[in-house]
Amino acid sequence: MPIITITRQYGSGGSDVAARAAAILGWTLFDNSIVDAVAAKMGVPADTVRRLDERTPPFVARLADTLALGTPQVMSPAAAAAVLSPDERVIEMTKRVMEDAVTRGPVVVVGRGAQVVLSEHTDAVHVFCYAPRDALVRRVAAREGVADAEADRMVTEVNRQRESAVRRHYGRAWSAPEHYHLCVNTEWLGIEGAAQLIVHAARDKFALP
Repeated sequence: MPIITITRQYGSGGSDVAARAAAILGWTLFDNSIVDAVAAKMGVPADTVRRLDERTPPFVARLADTLALGTPQVMSPAAAAAVLSPDERVIEMTKRVMEDAVTRGPVVVVGRGAQVVLSEHTDAVHVFCYAPRDALVRRVAAREGVADAEADRMVTEVNRQRESAVRRHYGRAWSAPEHYHLCVNTEWLGIEGAAQLIVHAARDKFALP
């Protein structure tokens, strides 16, 4: 099944780009629903997982201090036999959730290391959404209702966490262009322009009308 993965700098509007691209194509959008599905399968509150999503230490490392994560029945026999650590359990479950999603039809998957988890799929277009630093700060300040200084701090911290999480779990440089088919400047193109460019690339790749 055709797949688009959207990796995004915090403040780039990448989630909005993904939602728009999915809407144009009529594909399923798999964004925060990844967290919800993982939480459901592991029997933990979605809000707790969401607060720690894409963080390092990985969101489960701290979650494990307060919750009993995962049960043998939600892991594959091989995974259970390996006695996985809490963070490895969530990564294992996230992989399973993503792989299950892509078997059900064309999807646009946002974040959560999808560009690595689904890297072996030949029917995928991997996209990195970025923007100049000042544009990231402006977007976060406007969206979160904070001063520029706080927005600047948030951009630094969240993007550092995303970079660290991908490096820790998958051994890849999160922002390295060689891991993507398309790198999109959302400040230059705008949300609509970026989405249209991605849709055009997908239609060309997958020979869609």
